[in-house]
Amino acid sequence: MEKYVTETVVVGVISWTSAFVILRRLFPKRSFDFCNRLVSTLHATLAVTLAWLSIEDWRCPICSVGSKSSPQQMQVLAVSLSYLIYDLACCHFGERVNLDNTVHHLVSIVGIGAGLVYQKCGSEMVATIWITEISSPCLHLRELLKELGYRDTPLNLAADILFAAIFSFARMLVGPCITYMTLSADYPLLIKAMGLGLQLVSAFWFFKIARMIKRKLSKGA
Repeated sequence: MEKYVTETVVVGVISWTSAFVILRRLFPKRSFDFCNRLVSTLHATLAVTLAWLSIEDWRCPICSVGSKSSPQQMQVLAVSLSYLIYDLACCHFGERVNLDNTVHHLVSIVGIGAGLVYQKCGSEMVATIWITEISSPCLHLRELLKELGYRDTPLNLAADILFAAIFSFARMLVGPCITYMTLSADYPLLIKAMGLGLQLVSAFWFFKIARMIKRKLSKGA
């Protein structure tokens, strides 16, 4: 792994942790989870922005299948890897410890780590970062609104529906296309396995989200 990538990961973990500590100081009456979700929202916004900025050819953003990752793409992956390491540790100190979340983090960490080590398929992996993070602000907004006193309100329902719509589009329409490209290309087996694993995790969450939206709409009917 390149030295600048390792440095980015280390600095990133320290930065995300520092941001969390600062937010805990700024909002002492808010929960551990509330402050962690603010950090997660910051990362999602930064990751999506960096992913957009790393695109070299807008006529075909992920056409360079199997090519060597560019420095910009490596930076995007390193920033997200640092966040995932921070968040995995943070979740185990907070109240969000569950098998689903842990598996999601581990699959993502191993997948991104493999991409950084092999320095291949940067465009596909950055696209994966984009589709996995584009719905995250809405995901966290749902929970932030609940703590702010907007549970079971039309505003919270709107956030739920917006999250479900963005998640479904990104993970179940765009995601399978990228997964197919990854499995069809001449990539190391580990990268293919992680790509398939991430898509299976996305499908699992899609069905859980679909049930949640159906339940909430039925309740409001």
